[in-house]
Amino acid sequence: QVQLVESGGGLVQAGGSLRLSCAVSGRTWSMYIMGWFRQAPGKEREFVAANWSGGNTVYADSVKGRFTISGDNAKNTVYLQMNSLKPEDTAVYYCASGSFGAAGASATYRYWGQGTQVTVSS
Repeated sequence: QVQLVESGGGLVQAGGSLRLSCAVSGRTWSMYIMGWFRQAPGKEREFVAANWSGGNTVYADSVKGRFTISGDNAKNTVYLQMNSLKPEDTAVYYCASGSFGAAGASATYRYWGQGTQVTVSS
């Protein structure tokens, strides 16, 4: 089992920044990819960013150049630095971990956190 706990969400004005954290515990050796997804009210969950264990990263076009995913192995924590936030970034953000598959596909990820709310005001 792998446990994921997100934190760092909140209310921010457009143009501001937030850093989300995802604390990872359990069978961390089984994970090869860490990802962030988000779900806005009335919309489907969508891929945001992912980080493979080998260091490769991938981003959704909507956040490329504004968001950065990174990890701290010593702290077993994955981060999502979000800059230049827009009202359309408002959503519940989820951290997820998985083994193999396409980075942008929800089915790749076996374990999910409970989510943290990010609200961007205009």
